[in-house]
Amino acid sequence: MPLCERGLDHYRRALAEGLASDDIPDCLIELGLMRRQDETRERWVAVPPDIASHDLTRPLERAILAQQHTVAGIYDALSAAEDVYRTQQRASAASVRLLHGADVIYAALERASDACHEELLTAHPGGARDPDALGKTLPRTLRLNNRGVRQRTLYQHSVRAHGPTLAYIEQVTRAGAQVRTLDEIVERVIIYDRSIAFIPDPRYDQQTTALAVEHPALIHYLVKAFDHAWQRAEPVTISQDAGRPPLLTDETRRSVLQLMVEGHTDASIAKRLGMSTRTVSHHIKKASETVGGRSRAHLAYLLARSGFPEPARDD
Repeated sequence: MPLCERGLDHYRRALAEGLASDDIPDCLIELGLMRRQDETRERWVAVPPDIASHDLTRPLERAILAQQHTVAGIYDALSAAEDVYRTQQRASAASVRLLHGADVIYAALERASDACHEELLTAHPGGARDPDALGKTLPRTLRLNNRGVRQRTLYQHSVRAHGPTLAYIEQVTRAGAQVRTLDEIVERVIIYDRSIAFIPDPRYDQQTTALAVEHPALIHYLVKAFDHAWQRAEPVTISQDAGRPPLLTDETRRSVLQLMVEGHTDASIAKRLGMSTRTVSHHIKKASETVGGRSRAHLAYLLARSGFPEPARDD
């Protein structure tokens, strides 16, 4: 309660006279600035402010001290748990390692491959693969097949027209691996025995850096994403008669047109679907000829208005 003007005047007179009678303002009593001289007399004495403040704040200080002891006790009780938590966090952080250098990545892949006994899952975006990379990968893939390791690999539809990649696919599928294609693959991933995965680090050059992931929850997430993509993908079958698998031209063209309507450039579409910008332009040109589009904008308008034709499925 604040000290009122009447209380201040009363306090001043009490200090000057030494004693005061009844009718003491409430603010002086609540602030402890006036006390009865004794229990039997109706006389009051003025109390120095420092003594009054001490009497008022002492219970609060005791309560604060008790709360401080309680807080300290909580910290002490949880300190052991904090040590365990930090140790576990360090272990979790160690389950994701950054690998620098193509040789380091290759050595890590070789080590994981040698330790793999049950399953290998791989997804390769970007369309046609480099023949040199395929040549390095093929012996490792065949060794895994010979050990009975189940292998599933995802590529993009555009590899169906790439000779070196198809030759690789023919050899590994003959050995027992399964290969499917999608119009678009989000990122590259390699998963050995659902215990270690290799993914790119977007902060660095993907050719010379990779993340080796061993955290069980992250592995579970990556496998689930792979399985979801696998269910939507089309199997690659190479027969002796046809020599090449179906190109899935309708599916690819539909993906190109969908991205075009969304406003992507030819270069962006080509990068996402793993093909050249020339191939993208060819698909757009063929679609324009089919629906009578006079320009790219007119084609987009016609497609948006009429909807996209359903892609033909191979029997």
